[in-house]
Amino acid sequence: MSHATLNATATRGKGSSNARRMRLAGSIPAVVYGEGVKPLAIAVEAKSFRTAVSGEQGINSLIELDADGKKFLVMARDIQRHPVRGTVAHVDFQVVDPNQAVVVEVPLHIIGDAVEVRHADWEVDQQMFSIEVRTRPDQIPTHIDVDISDLKVGGTIRVEELELPKGVEPAGDPTVSVVTSRPGRTTAPAKVAVETETEIVAE
Repeated sequence: MSHATLNATATRGKGSSNARRMRLAGSIPAVVYGEGVKPLAIAVEAKSFRTAVSGEQGINSLIELDADGKKFLVMARDIQRHPVRGTVAHVDFQVVDPNQAVVVEVPLHIIGDAVEVRHADWEVDQQMFSIEVRTRPDQIPTHIDVDISDLKVGGTIRVEELELPKGVEPAGDPTVSVVTSRPGRTTAPAKVAVETETEIVAE
């Protein structure tokens, strides 16, 4: 897994007015923290930050951060955005050990065709669109596939049934439903129509 690079400048000023000045200058206020690391207030260029997290790994990218000569291997763990404009207002960078597991959120991608469900005029209902996993920073997957090919009518695929890459394990409840099947929009009305027709014949 390749590392993105990002330069930063240590900052001394505090308060909302100082943060506002940094944003007007095209920078993002941020902080670096982690085990054994004294929290360090920094500023990163907004454009450079977007580039660092726009790769295949997205927000889970490993970043080599250089803050005035102090180098850290970090991940962007908390991103605050402006409530109206949606621009990044603040970032928390966590220092990580490449040999120690971290918990991250990874997207879930549906693959395959639930033939039995489709033929029964039922629908596939995706309950989860991302999953928290525990793995080493260099083993974080870009996404996890959920194969629905064998999904049955009334069936469910749970977290514990997912095929996770080697070295990756779920961080949450393994019994939570990821995908289920449910009656399609036309299934229930059709059943009602049949019952109504039967009642008319009986009369």
